[in-house]
Amino acid sequence: METLSKRPPQNARARQNDRLLRVLNGQPVDRPPVWLMRQAGRYLPEYREVRAQAGSFMNLCRNPELASEVAMQPLRRFPLDAAIVFSDILTIPDALGLGLEFTAGEGPRFCRPLHSVEAIGRLKPVDVRSELGYVFAAVEATRQALGDRLPLIGFAGSPWTLAAYMIEGHGSRDFNRPRTLLYSEPAAAGVLLELLSQTIADYLQAQVEAGADVVMLFDTWGGLLPPAHYLQYSLYWMGQIIAELKGRDTTRETPVIIFSKGCGRHLDAQAASGAAAIGLDWTADLAAAARIAAGRVALQGNLDPAVMTLADTERATAEVDRLLTTLPAGTRHIFNLGHGITPEARIETVSIVTHHLAELK
Repeated sequence: METLSKRPPQNARARQNDRLLRVLNGQPVDRPPVWLMRQAGRYLPEYREVRAQAGSFMNLCRNPELASEVAMQPLRRFPLDAAIVFSDILTIPDALGLGLEFTAGEGPRFCRPLHSVEAIGRLKPVDVRSELGYVFAAVEATRQALGDRLPLIGFAGSPWTLAAYMIEGHGSRDFNRPRTLLYSEPAAAGVLLELLSQTIADYLQAQVEAGADVVMLFDTWGGLLPPAHYLQYSLYWMGQIIAELKGRDTTRETPVIIFSKGCGRHLDAQAASGAAAIGLDWTADLAAAARIAAGRVALQGNLDPAVMTLADTERATAEVDRLLTTLPAGTRHIFNLGHGITPEARIETVSIVTHHLAELK
């Protein structure tokens, strides 16, 4: 029986370079498509210039013209097969009234974190189209700049990852406060995750309507959870979002990629989530993942981001080739890093690696 993820999307716009869309929909390609998480970022001097012009990271995110400009910057340097919207996963908690701030050297912090069950209970649904219109304007501006050349990826944080930040109040190595809540107040956790999943579905639908061809859920902190909690509090809610999107006329054929960092052991369950592709971090065995996926989904990843800091570009391309040769024939694969490009990445290495991939046949 033909599955939804393998049918050509009825509402897809034609793209001159459609490798990413073809892989996601189970169609043949001449080579693996390549894009890089955080491909627009601090490793590029032109990004740093625009960031300085904006005055702050959130000012940059809230300026559609500048956000579009930085999304386009890596495409001018590297032969990439997709663009990704420039934004941040924490825009939704900010819209929910938590007061997002970015502090130099400390990362994101909320002025009004959810440090009690009562605080969770006070949260109200938000109209993403009115509160986060700057994101959709950035999607539209990027789509206009791209024309029909390449697919555009929209994204959101997963419900669990957003909840972790909202409850902890800032970044953390272990997120003990939200993990404790899952044991002590599971009903309150469920209320929060349900609110977030509905909001994220609305948010991703609005990005598709603004011009995104693919959407991705970043579950950065899924790997902190024990297996039962990952399935209940992380993967379940991502599956709910995917099902909700597939039930909406404007998004039912839009491919969804999910990426749970540190969760390669859950690939079999992830492949049953309804996602078109599963992202893998650099600790996952790509060949083993291909055997488990067994063609049900495409795989995305999973070069170690540290490779992009190498001065020896021959060693970097050798690592790319080693990774690709581990894949069984016929694997649907999107080449990417196992996490985002770091600020220390060498532009020369990124260029050599992406050009090497573009020349594969």
